[in-house]
Amino acid sequence: MKLIFNGPENGPLFVFSHGAGAPLTSDFMEKVSVGLAEQGIRVARFNFNYMQQRVDTGSRRPPERAPQLIKQFLEVVQTLDQPMVIGGKSMGGRMATLLATEYSPEQLKQVKGIACLGYPFHPQGKPEKLRTEHLAVIKQPIAIIQGSRDKLGDQNEVISYSLPVTFQWCWLEDGDHDFKPRVKSGFTHQQHIESSITYLAAYIKSCLV
Repeated sequence: MKLIFNGPENGPLFVFSHGAGAPLTSDFMEKVSVGLAEQGIRVARFNFNYMQQRVDTGSRRPPERAPQLIKQFLEVVQTLDQPMVIGGKSMGGRMATLLATEYSPEQLKQVKGIACLGYPFHPQGKPEKLRTEHLAVIKQPIAIIQGSRDKLGDQNEVISYSLPVTFQWCWLEDGDHDFKPRVKSGFTHQQHIESSITYLAAYIKSCLV
């Protein structure tokens, strides 16, 4: 599996996986990776196999099922084999959390933390189909950066979920699933991206340094 790196070779390592619909080269992934690199983080990005096939052939393959995605994520972790924080955008972050429930901390001894950018707490329009049951059993630290009006889990919804109090949160006011706020909010998309980068860099360093 091909890895793309940003940042200093000896920097704290963040393995950053993409969401369901866009590859590692998406504007969001690129901005966050470059921003983290500027703050001294070593970022490793990869495409899940279905996404790499999309890139190579132009097909519109849907994501593989979770067990296949988890296995591919594990291969990346094992390839790098050093202390790291793992996570991703939306589906990528969810797969990082599922990986941490499939394997014990002893089996994932190099994983020191998990970071989710826009966690998909439920499918859009289906708030009853929660994807939270596994989160309480994860032993590693977890940080979630979330737009307050994310349609896959907004702030009012998420507060009601009774998630572990150990979770660390960065709420982006009026941000959507991609952290984009409405003009009337007084914030800009760039501001929220920069806030997420600053928060994430500090979190990664706290887990690894």
